[in-house]
Amino acid sequence: MCIGIPMQVIEPRGESALCIYRGETGLVDMMLVGEQPKGAWLLVFLDTAREVISADKARQITDALEAMRLAMQGETDIDHLFADLVEREPELPEHLRS
Repeated sequence: MCIGIPMQVIEPRGESALCIYRGETGLVDMMLVGEQPKGAWLLVFLDTAREVISADKARQITDALEAMRLAMQGETDIDHLFADLVEREPELPEHLRS
C-alpha cells in the first residue's frame, strides 16, 4: 500500500519540481500532471505527482495523516483533525439508495 502525501511546489523545474511537506523538500516527478506553478498543491505517491489538489484538500489529507500518526502512538484525542466529518451524518452513495 502506498499513501499519498500533499506537497506544495516551491520551484517548478519542467518535468520535475522541488516540493515541500512538513518542512522537508524533495524532487517530484511531474510527468503525470504537467508543469505546475509555484504554490500549487499536489498529491504525491512515491516521488511522483499523481493529482493537482486544492489547498483545502491538502489540509484535509495532512490532518488525516497527522491523526494516523497520533493514533499509532496511542493518542485518542484526534476528532479535531476530522472537523469536516464530526457531527455529519454518513451518506450512502447514490447507487445504494433506493
